[in-house]
Amino acid sequence: MCKKKFSISKIQRDFEIIECFCKNLTGNQTKDKLHINHLTVKVRFEFFRKVIANFLEEKYQGKDVLEYDEYIYLSKSKKKVKKNIFDAKNFLTFNYENKVYNLLMPDLNRYKDEFLDSGAEEAHFKEFSKFMMLNKISKTQKRENIITMFWNFFEDSILKYKGINHENFFYYLKEIEFKFNYTYEEQVHILKASLYKYF
Repeated sequence: MCKKKFSISKIQRDFEIIECFCKNLTGNQTKDKLHINHLTVKVRFEFFRKVIANFLEEKYQGKDVLEYDEYIYLSKSKKKVKKNIFDAKNFLTFNYENKVYNLLMPDLNRYKDEFLDSGAEEAHFKEFSKFMMLNKISKTQKRENIITMFWNFFEDSILKYKGINHENFFYYLKEIEFKFNYTYEEQVHILKASLYKYF
C-alpha cells in the first residue's frame, strides 16, 4: 500500500485558501491575506474549480428536472458590436431540487469566420437573431424563477473576473453554479472533504 507523505501545515494552508475562495476573494486578495505567492493561489483555485465541476456532475446524475431555460451570455464590453455575438457563451440551466445545473452548449465561434467573410453581416446577424429567438430551448412555469435568479447571480458574479480564457469558461460557470446552490459553510465543508481524497 502506498503511503503518501503530507504536511499538516500544507493542509492548513489549503484549508485557509478554500475559505478565501468561498468568500469570493480574488487571487490577489487571497495572496495578500495569507502571505503566499500568487502562483500557489492560482494553482489551488484552478484545482478547486475542477473539483467543483466533478462534484456538481455527480450531484446532478439521476435527478428529476422541473424546468429548464436557455441563456446567452456576452460581456457588456462586447455587446455593441454585432459580430461579437459569436463570442457569446450559450448554456442551458436546469432546475432540480431547488438547485440549478448548467450545461454549456457548443461554441458559436465556429461560425464567426464564415460570417465575417461573407460580406453580408447585417443580413446574417438578423437571420441569426431570428433563429436564436425561434429555436430557444425553454420549459418554465413562471417568468421569475430559480433559473432567472441564477442568471442574475451569474451576471453579478462574473464581473469580478477579468479576461476569462475561452477554454476555462466552463469552470467559472461551474464555480458560480456551486456558490449559488450552496451556502458558504456548505461550500467550505464540501471542498475540504473533497480535498481529503487527494491525501
